[in-house]
Amino acid sequence: MPHIDNDVKLDFKDVLLRPKRSTLKSRSEVDLTRSFSFRNSKQMYNGIPIIAANMDTVGTFEMAKVLCKFSLFTAIHKHYSTHQWQEFASQNPDCLEYLAASSGTGSADFEQLEQILEAIPQVKYICLDVANGYSEHFVEFVKDVRKRFPQHTIMAGNVVTGEMVEELILSGADIIKVGIGPGKLVQWFLGVTVLSNPVVATITEHFTLFPGSVCTTRKKTGVGYPQLSAVMECADAAHGLRGHIISDGGCSCPGDVAKAFGAGADFVMLGGMLAGHSESGGELIERDGKKYKLFYGMSSEMAMKKYSGGVAEYRASEGKIVEVPFKGDVEHTIRDILGGIRSTCTYVGAAKLKELSRRTTFIRVTQQVNPIFSDSR
Repeated sequence: MPHIDNDVKLDFKDVLLRPKRSTLKSRSEVDLTRSFSFRNSKQMYNGIPIIAANMDTVGTFEMAKVLCKFSLFTAIHKHYSTHQWQEFASQNPDCLEYLAASSGTGSADFEQLEQILEAIPQVKYICLDVANGYSEHFVEFVKDVRKRFPQHTIMAGNVVTGEMVEELILSGADIIKVGIGPGKLVQWFLGVTVLSNPVVATITEHFTLFPGSVCTTRKKTGVGYPQLSAVMECADAAHGLRGHIISDGGCSCPGDVAKAFGAGADFVMLGGMLAGHSESGGELIERDGKKYKLFYGMSSEMAMKKYSGGVAEYRASEGKIVEVPFKGDVEHTIRDILGGIRSTCTYVGAAKLKELSRRTTFIRVTQQVNPIFSDSR
């Protein structure tokens, strides 16, 4: 029998944080580092809990080299060979504590994961990533990985509801990835240029690319959950079991990252915000004197052609391909994100990132920003 949940569910665009009295004199006083002890692996983490998504256009070794300098994390995409991992590890040993090896649920993926972790024992994090974390097969796979790697910290997802967060934690995962179809492409002013391939769009300066915007799950399946509400509900479920969550997707700007932390996320995973940089994957192209980089979802037609020989007959592509204006070095974007979060903390009186969720009061709004001068450079 169909059922309608009439409770209001919210996205990042639906709220702002209310400012509160603060004793902080400067953004420089804010400590963004967090320390966690994980329930199942018993491992300790210390760093700034922002993660580059495990997409081949984002979760690259080049990205990891820069992010680890800021104590940020990278979920390395699963398509690097064991030899490439070994080569990176030998040249960048200081980065290994801020890396996760990614895997799907296929037997070939699991064999590759075993080879990488056996060859590089310093890597202690595993990212188990599927589009639908609700399948019994995925739960059993998490159990198998936990049994095989009892001392590794396991990230697993994606899900958006508390009961599934609890099941995955009880099955052996430490950190649950939260987010199903959370992003979208928001048009500020003009139309989008569609290339000869109908799933490829050029993003001009008149557009903001939302991470998750290359995920079309909501459009293709009708399935999803507003990200702010998902984070709040899933964080509550995870923390009750001494587990942790990652807010994965939906962030378009530093303010959204701050909202995710304010909603209770322990980590925030970024895709589109880290796309289009020198360190990002994806082909660099030039058109009319402007440079772009391709950015696409791992369930897109391009990704499936690249790694699986094409879209299987029984499924649809649940991702699209866009051209992101080339942004240069990612270091500048990272500094902008971290600076924005520090500013958020000063507005609400949080001396540490750990305090942000306790100092957060969200107010519902109908408009985030004044768009009149949004096209100014």
